Amino acid sequence: MKLATQLKFTAIGAAALGVMSLSPSAQAATGACLITKTDTNPFFVKMKEGALAGAKQHGIELQTFAGKLDGDVETQVVAVETCIASGAKGILITPTDSRALTPVIKKARDAGLLVIALDTPFEPADVADATFATDNFKAGVLIGQWAKAKLGDRAANAKIATLDLNPSQVSVDYLRNNGFLQGFGIDIKDPKRIGDETDPRIVGSDVTNGNEEGGRKAMENLMQIDPNINLVYTINEPAAAGAYEALKAFGKQKDVLIVSVDGGCPGVRNVKEDVIGATSMQFPLLMAAKGIEAIKNWAENGVKPKTTPGLDFYDTGVKLITDEPVPGIQSISAKEGLKECWG
Repeated sequence: MKLATQLKFTAIGAAALGVMSLSPSAQAATGACLITKTDTNPFFVKMKEGALAGAKQHGIELQTFAGKLDGDVETQVVAVETCIASGAKGILITPTDSRALTPVIKKARDAGLLVIALDTPFEPADVADATFATDNFKAGVLIGQWAKAKLGDRAANAKIATLDLNPSQVSVDYLRNNGFLQGFGIDIKDPKRIGDETDPRIVGSDVTNGNEEGGRKAMENLMQIDPNINLVYTINEPAAAGAYEALKAFGKQKDVLIVSVDGGCPGVRNVKEDVIGATSMQFPLLMAAKGIEAIKNWAENGVKPKTTPGLDFYDTGVKLITDEPVPGIQSISAKEGLKECWG
């Protein structure tokens, strides 16, 4: 497959024709790459906007790449190799597989590039030089705690469906899922696995690829197992929107509580419209901006970014968004969330 069919490429500045046609002055500039899982998910679209803006501000030549879909490891591998060959100083990447990319990331670091994971940590985290991300486990805990409080006495007999990312069970996937379960009061077994719990309240899990169509199909599948599901966790808000459409087709949309993670403007509006009960807001612009700053500092001073005290990553924050606040769990309303959302 030709590289042009695999990679989505953008360059900033006068040298818009790509790495091989940069002028001598552009070649002297600090080069960097942003590699996202896809270029269609609003989260990654906003992350790209933030990285491009930061690169322009700091005088960095930025190339951007994206997989064709979540789980497209091959395209991300080719993108990393292209960045190495271009002489870039650093790579920002949302790894589509937090384990499978380890060899090519090691190759990049051995070549002197600073590698920073955004949103999704590598396994282990020190595969990359640093990680800028939401505390994904905490994001899950918040919506789990909220759902438990919202259901009250009914929580003891809840029928739960979890709509996850993909079969690879990458770090962002199991962190959010298990955080939600723990927040709801369910005993999680292996903290790095999804679906090994024995709690009878869990009807089942299915994968969505983090998109609306996947959410719809997964919800349909799980409703076939038990049409009385009354609580749905989703990996992100596009999957939540698809789940809602499936529930609506079953005539069950008013009987089921949906919780999610993201904080995109469409998702926050869905909270306002009672499609989603609560969501945990992330800040992709901040992740991208911090990443660009880190590459600049590495190129100019040889300094690597520090982690948040007590964590193995830099925590870019999370906020619970709901129009039905519960005592003891800090949250903001959808109206307030719309002032901070993205996408």
